Amino acid sequence: MTGKVSRAAILTIYALIVAVPLVVVLFGSFKTTPEIFANSFAPPGSLNVDNFAEALTNGNLGVAFINSTIITSSSVTVTLFIGSLAAYGISRIPGWRGWTLYGFIVLGMSVPVQANMIPQYVQFGSLGLLDSQIGLILINIVVTLPVAVFIMGGFMRTLPDELYEAADIDGSGPWRTYYRIAVPLSAPSIAATATFLLVMHWNDLLYPLLFISSEDNLTLPLALLRFQGQYLTNYPLLFAGVVLTSIPIVVLYVLLQRFFVAGMTNGAVKG
Repeated sequence: MTGKVSRAAILTIYALIVAVPLVVVLFGSFKTTPEIFANSFAPPGSLNVDNFAEALTNGNLGVAFINSTIITSSSVTVTLFIGSLAAYGISRIPGWRGWTLYGFIVLGMSVPVQANMIPQYVQFGSLGLLDSQIGLILINIVVTLPVAVFIMGGFMRTLPDELYEAADIDGSGPWRTYYRIAVPLSAPSIAATATFLLVMHWNDLLYPLLFISSEDNLTLPLALLRFQGQYLTNYPLLFAGVVLTSIPIVVLYVLLQRFFVAGMTNGAVKG
């Protein structure tokens, strides 16, 4: 009984720690600057939606939203395709060779992204890919591919070998076995990987800050950063922008949550 009470208390405290900033941002998005400084935790006196309209127009969030959608969807799609192919190929290699190759690819997760930023910037600059959506998509794929292979590869290695053997007996080639057997059975793992990548790319600030310099290629995190000045920060617009940019990813996460949990737990239990 004591353990249940302690766990409930810890979870309650954690929920409050998470909820308080969310409430402040949500309330602040409908307030004026004097109202925010008067009492950040108080509900807004009226539902003023002017902040959202101004954030979309003057804050250039409309263009940034389109850019982030293109970059995120392209990065996730290509990473899932290449990562699933690599995971499938590695899972079909028997013995220590398959595990060695799997570990070599996953080893890329241990290298901090900051350690590679200078050579990446120089290389992309020499290729003319700086300040371009293509360049940002490519770097997103390169950085997150080891994570995708790690999640999907761990799951695909748990699929019974009998399925592949039956497909080989029926005359199914590697490509057909991949998209008719491996991909459908690995749907929870693929959905988990997609959810993880969506959140990562949508909220990424580090690489856009390094690679993007023009207004036409701004992503949402970069656009939100423009609301902060050296001496003054427009908190109502900033909070409204945060709410607007959070809605799509929250909706997608809610829709994919059960696949995310299933993919992560199945891979952990069966691996």
